[in-house]
Amino acid sequence: MAINVGTDTANTRKELVVGDKTYAYYSIPAAQEAGLGDFSRLPAALKVVLENMLRFEDAGFTISVDDIKAFAEWGAKGGRNPREIAYRPARVLMQDFTGVPAVVDLAAMRDGIVGLGGDAQQINPLNPVDLVIDHSVMIDEFGNPRAFQMNVDREYERNMERYTFLKWGQNAFNNFRVVPPGTGICHQVNVEYLAQTVWTDTDQNGQNVAYPDTLVGTDSHTTMVNGLAVLGWGVGGIEAEAAMLGQPISMLIPEVVGFKLTGEMVEGTTGTDLVLKVVEMLRAKGVVGKFVEFYGSGLDRLPLADRATIANMAPEYGATCGFFPVDGETLRYLRNTGRDEDRIALVEAYARENGFWRDGDYDPIYTDTLELDMGTIVPAISGPKRPQDYTSLDQAATAFLDVVNEYRGIDTTDAAEDMAAEGPAPIEPSDPRKSAPVEGEAYTLRDGSVVIASITSCTNTSNPYVMIGAGLVARKARALGLTRKPWVKTSLAPGSQVVSAYLEAAGLQEDLDAIGFNLVGYGCTTCIGNSGPLQPEISKAIADGDLVATSVLSGNRNFEGRISPDVRANYLASPPLVVAYALAGDMNIDITTEPLGQDKDGKDVFLRDIWPSNAEIAELVKQTVTREAFQSKYADVFKGDDKWQAVEVTDAETYDWPANSTYIQNPPYFRDMGMETKAIEDIEGARVLALLGDMITTDHISPAGSFKQDTPAGKYLVDRQVAPREFNSYGSRRGNHEIMMRGTFANIRIKNEMLDGVEGGYTLGPDGAQTSIFEASMAYQEAGIQLVVFGGEQYGAGSSRDWAAKGTNLLGVKAVIAESFERIHRSNLVGMGIIPFEFTDGDTRKTLGLTGDETVSIHGLVGVQPLQEVPCTITRANGESVQIMLKCRIDTAVEIEYIENGGVLQYVLRNLARAAG
Repeated sequence: MAINVGTDTANTRKELVVGDKTYAYYSIPAAQEAGLGDFSRLPAALKVVLENMLRFEDAGFTISVDDIKAFAEWGAKGGRNPREIAYRPARVLMQDFTGVPAVVDLAAMRDGIVGLGGDAQQINPLNPVDLVIDHSVMIDEFGNPRAFQMNVDREYERNMERYTFLKWGQNAFNNFRVVPPGTGICHQVNVEYLAQTVWTDTDQNGQNVAYPDTLVGTDSHTTMVNGLAVLGWGVGGIEAEAAMLGQPISMLIPEVVGFKLTGEMVEGTTGTDLVLKVVEMLRAKGVVGKFVEFYGSGLDRLPLADRATIANMAPEYGATCGFFPVDGETLRYLRNTGRDEDRIALVEAYARENGFWRDGDYDPIYTDTLELDMGTIVPAISGPKRPQDYTSLDQAATAFLDVVNEYRGIDTTDAAEDMAAEGPAPIEPSDPRKSAPVEGEAYTLRDGSVVIASITSCTNTSNPYVMIGAGLVARKARALGLTRKPWVKTSLAPGSQVVSAYLEAAGLQEDLDAIGFNLVGYGCTTCIGNSGPLQPEISKAIADGDLVATSVLSGNRNFEGRISPDVRANYLASPPLVVAYALAGDMNIDITTEPLGQDKDGKDVFLRDIWPSNAEIAELVKQTVTREAFQSKYADVFKGDDKWQAVEVTDAETYDWPANSTYIQNPPYFRDMGMETKAIEDIEGARVLALLGDMITTDHISPAGSFKQDTPAGKYLVDRQVAPREFNSYGSRRGNHEIMMRGTFANIRIKNEMLDGVEGGYTLGPDGAQTSIFEASMAYQEAGIQLVVFGGEQYGAGSSRDWAAKGTNLLGVKAVIAESFERIHRSNLVGMGIIPFEFTDGDTRKTLGLTGDETVSIHGLVGVQPLQEVPCTITRANGESVQIMLKCRIDTAVEIEYIENGGVLQYVLRNLARAAG
């Protein structure tokens, strides 16, 4: 994207000479010298946004000098000045689950702009867009040398329609590249190859301009790249599409929480243990909608791989991003991963010159701070259903028994307190754990049996210290004669081919293979719910015995119903601990004190016997993680294998929608769209589609995993002669709105409080009978009745899944009323024309005694202003009514226009049509 040079009002455009090259750049010190304010103690993360304001103000965009001065006021006000600004990231990153519907929307917008009298070529990304295919591979085959190739073959069989469509998009759209299947996970490819820390481009005068590398991504873990001092965060596909087409991201200048790290990690702990503690602390602190910046002397001893792990988990602690400033470790990583030496020199010179460099004197102003001594970190896991459910490893077995008690409805706390009050010592309750034999096998499963152990996801497979550590655990276990328990489905899915290169160079892949951790693919796999089926006899035993089966994965998400339909308790752990739990096979075992198994001589083997030292790990990392490996594996990153090269596509600027496709369908958002907009209207007499609790994630709202033939989505496919074996997953079907709307609110673990303890996507229809949410929605829409959804705290946590908002829209929901919203989902709702509201004055669905049979009217929406409070009347079935006040979470002025247009994409499309004349 060429940068336009406008009036240099603040004289902030300067030149920087690095080696034999000269770059223009926008100087924050020069802005300060020009009298625009004191920016000297702004956090580096906020300076990135400030530079964006300087650069685009100079280019003549709608940014005022007051927007720039607001950053100085932010510091003067102690880190708070929530002024609305227009932010323009340098590029966009997508993965295929979210990327397919984004490209579907762009293709539909080309049809739409033609219908409005414009030119199809107006719909083209203006910023560079990279889409990495990483979400589609499933673990059908595992534990043998054939697993990788068989899973890849099956992936192409299932997804050829989608891949053909994406390859068409790569040819049809400018500035759009696709990284083929089998390459790696988008965030790891981004950190290891795509990201540059300082970006460069050519303006219309032919001069090179240097500026901070920034991006938004259609995946919440885009934040991983902040470990490399690249400001990026996840947005929904609809917001990313708008950014591609030149629409700025409307945002408030954020608060920045400083997280001070001191000390250093002790022997036997990993970066995963550190990040799980960070997640727990920041969730307790409350950082939703805020930037977090890490600083302190501890960073001097924290490798970039660990920084990236912490940054990756920002969605889990709720922050917009977790940023690490540029320092010597940033340069070391850029060099080690094969970046050009000229780029590395530019990064250092630019960061030092423009105030982005972290040294011993780095002391910015923060909105708030907290501190952690890394020397206090202990081995840990998190689970069973939220990343912030931190448990030290020595308490894991005890904590799991509490999970079983809760599932069985046994309240041991109250019983013990009652008995203690009477005098005698409390009697231990009988063991609530159940067991079930597995047909045809010599073993029995019980509550706590680990049936999935997966080294997976961008979070940890990007970190050579934990991956080498896992390999060494496997090597030592193999030498003693240990292997996985026979009921454990083991898998290794690295985030890039570089991981395989160094595991093979160290001879560790052979050891991992020996205990069942064969390569199954390069992609998200288990972490996104693509764990694949369990052995049928195991699945049957779990169901027949009503067992609380468990999974252990090195991922970032463990929400209910996400990992496998057979598993109720999911635990996040470091890769070495994933291997250890595969050996133990049971969450009831305290692996810190109890044996994992017996060696060849029948002697007990403990975790301490196979755990590598930090020195062993560091030495192997130094030997095998080389610059040459990165350069080799990324040399042809866009080329793909023979299968990708054989995908044939037509050369056309608009897409010829295949009428019979069950993967790709023209969405309804732009059909018959005119130029007129519609003022926001009050909501009258709406019925409740769902009454939901706390921490309803986007996985609950729009699951990504498999589905059965008796679901609305399954019935749709069966009606079209698709066999259940070919269903694939919701995630892979996101290009077809008919399937996705049928899958909305259809997570197998979601609980609608309108019903009594029922799990799954059910509600009450207009006739008062229980039915699927999809069928009830269609009946209400047929009757012309508006719908609302109620929720609790942290509504929409988790993935940046735009289908959680798109599906809600297509179900006819006009408003979502909750106690609080996660950042991305709130934005997605607005982007789809749905108004989010928050309770005020301590009201909740519980204090109001809502049952779901109420009608809801919300007034004051005509002429509503951002964050305005409006009256809501709730009328019960018996005719009684109560009036409450709701905060309208349309946060900015431009978001009002989005709602009036029916969504952000309609807003962009109409503006493009007007520009065409």
